[in-house]
Amino acid sequence: MPGYSPGMATMVLIRHGRTTANATGVLAGRTPGVELDETGRAQAQRAGERLAGVPLAAVVTSPMLRCCQTAEAVLAQQPAPPVLETDDGVTECDYGDWQGGALKDLAGEPLWRTVQTQPSAVTFPGGESMAGMQARAVAAVRRLDARVEAEHGPGAVWAVVSHGDIIKSVLADALGLHLDLFQRIGVDPASISMVRYTEQRPYVLASNTHAGDLAWLAPKPDTDAAEGAAVGGGAGPDEPVPARPGGSPGSAAPLG
Repeated sequence: MPGYSPGMATMVLIRHGRTTANATGVLAGRTPGVELDETGRAQAQRAGERLAGVPLAAVVTSPMLRCCQTAEAVLAQQPAPPVLETDDGVTECDYGDWQGGALKDLAGEPLWRTVQTQPSAVTFPGGESMAGMQARAVAAVRRLDARVEAEHGPGAVWAVVSHGDIIKSVLADALGLHLDLFQRIGVDPASISMVRYTEQRPYVLASNTHAGDLAWLAPKPDTDAAEGAAVGGGAGPDEPVPARPGGSPGSAAPLG
């Protein structure tokens, strides 16, 4: 893929499929036992189908059940699936006292406006700060990405299954956005985003995609691609399949 430093690993970010909590407007947080609902299971299946033609070198998941179920659906469609790993660094934000609350009720809390407009200043009562959430998530994915590349070589593709706010914060970091702007990024259930870290800068190859065969991500023999960003934008993959961007209606970004 000229212009995107193909000699680096590619990280595929997958949000878990829809859950019973998502469907009922509850902030699940780290509540144990929250499962995918019927829609979420179908979404996870489709995510796996999109990646079936991409040999994943590693799949790492948040330990939350909904993420493990999504990761297992992806692995089930890999011809030679790697061993599923869990990593606390990509687990859900600790929403503290907000965990288990109805989003319609939380929207009435004074802190809600700060979550929407200045998340870098937010520490959830009894929980973690959003800045701390981003710092540990970014550190985790960069550590994992470096390990995958060291173990499997340049061009390796790997996946991490995580949560909406976690993935948004990782994408914001890769885009060079301040955390206070991360609510401008949409990450829907079972959507797929892609980031490639290089020595020069991260590249966000895609964000919040819902459809399209991703076989073009599979490692290919190196071409004579120039290092760094291609002047003029580069040629891109040979036959990209359009992916429908998603979006959540409403004026406020949901949590979780």
